[in-house]
Amino acid sequence: MTIKVGDKIPSATLYRLGEKGPEAVTTDQLFSGKKVVLFGLPGAFTPTCSAKHVPGFVQNAAALKAKGVDTIACMSVNDAFVMGAWAKDQQSAGKVEMLGDGSGELTKKMGIELDLTGRGLGVRSRRFSMLVDDGVVKNLNLEEGGALEISGAETILGQI
Repeated sequence: MTIKVGDKIPSATLYRLGEKGPEAVTTDQLFSGKKVVLFGLPGAFTPTCSAKHVPGFVQNAAALKAKGVDTIACMSVNDAFVMGAWAKDQQSAGKVEMLGDGSGELTKKMGIELDLTGRGLGVRSRRFSMLVDDGVVKNLNLEEGGALEISGAETILGQI
């Protein structure tokens, strides 16, 4: 079942790259008592994700935070090391937190898997953006396939 507006974010653990390696971040830690823009994508360092999706959120971080967003987080079915390297590449520090869903735990629990095994990428996440207020989904923009039409920063900025 696919997550929808009004649903609570499922309990899961994501990972960020800290100074001593991967650090666990639970969904409770990420969302409880906060307004969070979470966006997800098929893979770090992939063309559309690197050229358009992440840069849009980095460029619009101040505008999103001015509208009361506490955290902007990007998740992908990649490990924390890959997400950490991608954060450096995208110059997202202080703007977008890069989180790995290495096992696809949260992706599966939200029902947003994208099967890219035919392209050698395994099962990944569909591209999406959502506004989550205290753990509850308030807005959801879920793309079909690998499209980037409704899940960009400008869309979610207009919804807040």
